[in-house]
Amino acid sequence: MSDEDAIRRAVEDAVRRHLNQPTTHAEKPIIDERAVNAVPEGGTLAIPEAAIITPLAKSIAIERRVRFVSQGELQTESDEITTIAIGADHGGYAMKEMLKGHLQSRFTMLDCGTNSPESVDYPDFALKVAQLVSNGRAERGIMIDGAGIGSCMVANKVAGVRAAMCYNQATAVNSREHNNANVLTLGAGMIGNNLAKQIVDTWLATAFGGGRHARRVDKIMDVERRYRGS
Repeated sequence: MSDEDAIRRAVEDAVRRHLNQPTTHAEKPIIDERAVNAVPEGGTLAIPEAAIITPLAKSIAIERRVRFVSQGELQTESDEITTIAIGADHGGYAMKEMLKGHLQSRFTMLDCGTNSPESVDYPDFALKVAQLVSNGRAERGIMIDGAGIGSCMVANKVAGVRAAMCYNQATAVNSREHNNANVLTLGAGMIGNNLAKQIVDTWLATAFGGGRHARRVDKIMDVERRYRGS
């Protein structure tokens, strides 16, 4: 055992004694400040079953607004939606207004614009939607432009966002169940209003599958953490 491993083992034992936990090393994973600092501010950290969270990790989580959840909670995340950020460029303006009316009786809607069919640039509005999801003001986001592709690219540049462009109900289910997508982009020039409502309703109702999908989503977020700022 290296000196570094011995020090870490001693620290883990000390934390367990402080928390009156048994000292069987393989049983209780430790969540320390490094794990919390690796999560985007305002993000969510999935905690393994029976994990021990160090006092410093808890303190940093409060400062950085990081929420600890179990994998079981992640799997029912779709049931916790109260607020949706929605935005569009000029090509998606009419569909945005339609979807806002469709959803506002069930959710609090944060309208990021645009507010008319006058020509605008979709990155400006996709960024606003993605930021509201990233900072936790909205649990989900919906952005509409002509094809849905450009807005998806923009949203995925924002830390903590997993945007998916969906064009039918099957892709809506897959993006949620497999990828835990938290921003949906739609192409108003590609689909009609009825299909848009079906996609949105399906996407909002589909829970994240967890399990093997959680491991893969963790790897997506690890890529983001490694390349952020490079």
